[in-house]
Amino acid sequence: MEDYGKVTGRIFDIQRYSIHDGPGIRTIVFLKGCVLRCRWCCNPESQEYKIQTMTVAGKEKVIGRDVTVDEVMLEIVKDNQYYRRSGGGVTLSGGESLCQPEFAAALLRACKDNGLHTAIESTACAPFETIEKILPYLDLYLMDIKHVDSAKHKEFTGKSNELILENAMKLGKAAKELIIRVPVIPTFNNTEREIRAIANFASKIPNVKELHLLPYHRLGQDKYEGLGREYTLKNIEPMTDEYMQTLLKAASESGLKCQIGG
Repeated sequence: MEDYGKVTGRIFDIQRYSIHDGPGIRTIVFLKGCVLRCRWCCNPESQEYKIQTMTVAGKEKVIGRDVTVDEVMLEIVKDNQYYRRSGGGVTLSGGESLCQPEFAAALLRACKDNGLHTAIESTACAPFETIEKILPYLDLYLMDIKHVDSAKHKEFTGKSNELILENAMKLGKAAKELIIRVPVIPTFNNTEREIRAIANFASKIPNVKELHLLPYHRLGQDKYEGLGREYTLKNIEPMTDEYMQTLLKAASESGLKCQIGG
């Protein structure tokens, strides 16, 4: 990858001044394409790799554009002073960035060449050889583990979880830092038993010390209507803070450092 600044990828958003998805103030780059179809996905416009049209506030909006690494970096470096002061950097999100591994690796490499902290938000649902392409340029892997039961995982996401769990164990040894994150979804995985099982699995991953519980919300619901799709979880309610504390206690029994949000 000699002139990696010219590598092209497809994104649908760049979000500046984020204080989530990694330390400090960050820029989040959202890549198009995902192998999963999670029922609760708050970015349904990310799932298809193709460029789409979505109705937003009554107006049609084109979702997705092709960019080079150099073009994205022009946006990223605008906030260098904020990254330096806060210990922040850049996070790749989506979608699933591993669907565009060459672009993801080139963009992360460019960030490292600019002295930036790098992170990726990913389910690691890809061959491990694909994941290995990005690891030399990655400081933090934020990995979703949604369930340890394969049948239930497939029912709610469209894919079984064997590859994901296998890759989690490999990433524990190969990634510089790995944090496990669990989207907590009513009807899917929000019982104490299920959260305890996920946390116990995470506690066995080499070098993992943290687990973050991410409470279900409905922030992406309107996007489904804008895409002409049905939101199948429209009848479920977000959990109370008190109930999330109960799940946090169950997760903490694993011995990991657990928190709500992250």
